[in-house]
Amino acid sequence: MEFKDREFIPVLLGGDINTYSVARAFYEQYQVKTYIFGKFATGPSYGSKIIEYHPNPKIDTDDYFLQTVNGFAKKHKDKKIMLIGCGDSYVALISKHKAELEKNIIAPYIDFDLMNSLQQKETFYKLCEKHGVDYPGTIIYDQSMGLDFEMNFPYPVILKPSDSISYWEHPFATQNKIYTIKDRKELEKVIRDIYGAGYIDKLIIQDMIPGNDEYMRVLTSYSDRNGKVKMMCLGHVLLEEHTPHGLGNHAVIITEPNEELMMKVKNLLEDLHYVGFSNFDIKYDRRDGKYRFFEINTRQGRSNYYVTGSGFNVAKYVVEEYVYGKELPLEFAKEEHLWMTVPKAVAFKYIKEEANREKMRRLLKEKKMVNPVFKRGDFKPRRYLAMVKNHLRQFGNFKKYYS
Repeated sequence: MEFKDREFIPVLLGGDINTYSVARAFYEQYQVKTYIFGKFATGPSYGSKIIEYHPNPKIDTDDYFLQTVNGFAKKHKDKKIMLIGCGDSYVALISKHKAELEKNIIAPYIDFDLMNSLQQKETFYKLCEKHGVDYPGTIIYDQSMGLDFEMNFPYPVILKPSDSISYWEHPFATQNKIYTIKDRKELEKVIRDIYGAGYIDKLIIQDMIPGNDEYMRVLTSYSDRNGKVKMMCLGHVLLEEHTPHGLGNHAVIITEPNEELMMKVKNLLEDLHYVGFSNFDIKYDRRDGKYRFFEINTRQGRSNYYVTGSGFNVAKYVVEEYVYGKELPLEFAKEEHLWMTVPKAVAFKYIKEEANREKMRRLLKEKKMVNPVFKRGDFKPRRYLAMVKNHLRQFGNFKKYYS
């Protein structure tokens, strides 16, 4: 694979499909090699030809993070370092320490106080109220409420932490990303388990929106340094992962337009003077025809290559603005494109709506489909074998966990 020397070097923090998707975008747009600092020597970025990967379990700690990225920037003083986080804890680190970064590091993120408040889901729901953005019926649970509190909607309900970063810092045996709670007894047990592990922040209890994965949507946006939205790409999620730690991770997405929905979010982001990538989880509520927003992620999502695959290369936005000083036009994704990370047989087995299956068949026939981890030319034997094994493992994962 050929590389070009550019005015900048991409540096990513993380190790999962998010990092590989962003690195792939950088290579396809600019033919540059990306440097990634992650915790472990695993994942799709490890062993890639387009990436130089450096694992260290301490990369998400304040001191080691600063030592690492500033040290890299000093070694490359003649280059602009495009620093991008590919997980909540990494973007928080970057935002928190922006003032301590070397002068040649570009960190396209909002200030830490705003980022920290947005990562608390109750703050996001207040913004939704202000801008007419719908969200599910919600109880913000605090430990001080005890277990004798009134439930405003019927079971089953959804339970999740308000602060996901803090939540994963306190592991326990039955820890899940999201819980579907069938009755009051289970609700009280899970609450005790979470707080018993050391988590101290609030929990979100929500009305469970009916419908399978095919009712989900994902929205990715990019806002420039002046807080103006420049790109929005809405995806119709057809299938998600169902493993305990992967629950809710996207597995199949088709890009689709919905300008009315996107304009509501555009107004919300611009009112905040938001900067950088944002990502929203949404579900269509067939009971009243509304799209209900679950949360905002202050970064590009792990499925971000659905945006690049649709013709809106995520690397291009930060580079063209911050490196080349260009004014970006406002763009909405309108053309359908298929993104999937599971075998086709898995997708067709577990996606139920025939109209969605027919869309997939058509897009596959038109060759408008991508699996982000399998890039032509990036096939070192060890990495390729690991990716194939992980790909085929999805047969067993869905058989065991999908219900």
